Amino acid sequence: MTSSPEDLWQRHGEEWRDPAQIASQWREANAIDPRLLRSRVRGAFWDLLGERALTLIVTREYEHLIMALSVTDGRPHVSFMPMPHPSGIAVDGAKRSVYVASTRNPNQIFELEPATDDPDRPLVPVRSAFLPGSLYLHDLAFVGGELHGNAVGHNAVVALPRKGGWNRVWWPRSIEGADGPDFTRNYLQLNSIAAGPTVRQSYFSASAAEPSARRPGHQNFPVDGRGVIFGGETREPVARGLTRPHSARLSGNRLWVDNSGYGELVAIEDGQAAVVARLPGWTRGLWLQDGLAFVGTSRVIPRFRSYAPGLDVEASVCGVHAVELASGSILGSIVWPAGNQIFGIDAVDASVTAGFPFTVARGAATDTARTRAIFYSLSTGGADR
Repeated sequence: MTSSPEDLWQRHGEEWRDPAQIASQWREANAIDPRLLRSRVRGAFWDLLGERALTLIVTREYEHLIMALSVTDGRPHVSFMPMPHPSGIAVDGAKRSVYVASTRNPNQIFELEPATDDPDRPLVPVRSAFLPGSLYLHDLAFVGGELHGNAVGHNAVVALPRKGGWNRVWWPRSIEGADGPDFTRNYLQLNSIAAGPTVRQSYFSASAAEPSARRPGHQNFPVDGRGVIFGGETREPVARGLTRPHSARLSGNRLWVDNSGYGELVAIEDGQAAVVARLPGWTRGLWLQDGLAFVGTSRVIPRFRSYAPGLDVEASVCGVHAVELASGSILGSIVWPAGNQIFGIDAVDASVTAGFPFTVARGAATDTARTRAIFYSLSTGGADR
């Protein structure tokens, strides 16, 4: 109140100059705590990424970061993009676009494409669609060439047309009553999509099979062994006995899922969960390729310790682990000691992009000449689409 109008106007003229703020529409995006970016690597983690020429994309939802991990010129390359509460990721291989759900109120879907004027071809946001906060979007997946998401707040799966908007396309039979389906609130924590060619050929994970008076988010919500996988065709559970399952995926003609409350990666066989690996934390985030899985682990939020009955909560870590599916062995890991929660993991070929505009080697989201140049030209080759 003691500043002169001239001081106020000067401050206004200096604000919103950082590309990180503009790209994410988040004022604090240029103030990422560098401790969140420091990591420790064990085993052959970088070797595996380099051999497979992958850029791994990881959302760290409570730290409001998307990370990218790759190997360029034989060296580890770690980059990031600030984004409010990012969760699900989906890659459109045909268009070389990456979609990320930003799950605050209102929800957003960010579309990112590689910038062509930088040798790293960093992913930059080119579009954002706003959606109702009531959807409470979680996982994203392409089904039949169209983007879909878990509308956890509606106990449903929604189609997300590129032109904007949304429409419900699937829900479990258990939410239907005499008055029709109950889309009013989150009863089941229907949180991931194992995408098949069609919605009917897909599968969906949930923490409960049917609604009850206790709902997800309540500390007394029963979870141990209550989780299920719903079949798209029957809209009924095809597997039971899970605990807070997340990140269901179809790969190699098998259904895989993170059994989060026990820190497990499991394969579903004849309706039963076969444990493939046990990991040091709340398992969430899963990407599979040719006998290898990248699995995320998170810390357990203290007020939800009861949701993790099979975990050593104090020993849980925030990281990504490369798991050999045949043996269940952890071949390599990257861990963020100050990290908290991981939600999604996906990957693109390293020739498409090395990651994001902001690199850990250059510090936090500072206004570097390189970053300014990337966003100043914002050339992605997608202007005609």
